Amino acid sequence: MTDSSTVAAASANQPQFLGHPVGLYVCFLTEMWERFSFYGMKYLLLLYLTKYHLFSDAGGLDVLGSYAGLVYAMPVIGGMLADRYLGMRKAVTFGAILLCLGHLGLAYEGFQAYVENGVVVQDTGAIQVFYFSLALIIMGVGFLKPNISTIVGQLYGKEDARRDSGFTIFYMGINLGSFIATLTVTYLGETYGWGYGFGLAGIGMVLGLIVFLSGQKYLFGYAEPANPALLKEKVFAGINKEWLIYLATIPALVVMWQLVQYNPVVHSTLLGMSFIVLVGIIWFITTQCNKEERDRMIVLIILT
Repeated sequence: MTDSSTVAAASANQPQFLGHPVGLYVCFLTEMWERFSFYGMKYLLLLYLTKYHLFSDAGGLDVLGSYAGLVYAMPVIGGMLADRYLGMRKAVTFGAILLCLGHLGLAYEGFQAYVENGVVVQDTGAIQVFYFSLALIIMGVGFLKPNISTIVGQLYGKEDARRDSGFTIFYMGINLGSFIATLTVTYLGETYGWGYGFGLAGIGMVLGLIVFLSGQKYLFGYAEPANPALLKEKVFAGINKEWLIYLATIPALVVMWQLVQYNPVVHSTLLGMSFIVLVGIIWFITTQCNKEERDRMIVLIILT
């Protein structure tokens, strides 16, 4: 780990563009394309399910709800794994690869559903590909989303006055990616075919991955694992901890693949997790904080 004075001194020696480290713009473009693909896909999701696969409105919303719940929960795990083991660079790269696979997988439509003798006939194989693609996206967001913004913070010293404006520029990339997606992905999907829209979202994510891979030299080691030797420790059968994390993604994908299809299970699971988190926060406030910290935490919880 680097202390704040080392980071501050090193950041001043980084290549600069418009008064900020070049690494900021690497993160800006990576996140812009990731949000382009994410929101572009999200805008199409419900329409695709109800118009092409003839899901009911309630059925489509159930899938959307399961997906949303899982995709916003996974960054907690992805951030923890990056902080303790992988480091931000490896986590973002792995997440981006999963996202590329997921978004491009959505481009496979199968045949359009139709009604025969009052019964909806659907391409169940294509629908399962769709669900698995969502699982890939859920896992990909979990690894990428919490860590790309952490990299931005690492590029500046804690007392660097440019830090706030750097994050402002970074968040502009999020808004820009979302805006471009509304103009292009949704239009292409509804006008020329759903596969074209999802495919364009996937191409956007591929561009984001290319930008991040080609721009890693501008991160100057701030996104590396905290303990590289720990990652190389063998666990079993010659597999080290880094590869164990990657391989553990496979059963996790299977779990997500199933969960995204069953909204009640996701709802109950997230409700239980929320209760556990709430109990943990209450325990922390009452046992680990002094009076001043406790009062501030209570105000923060109320405002949140």
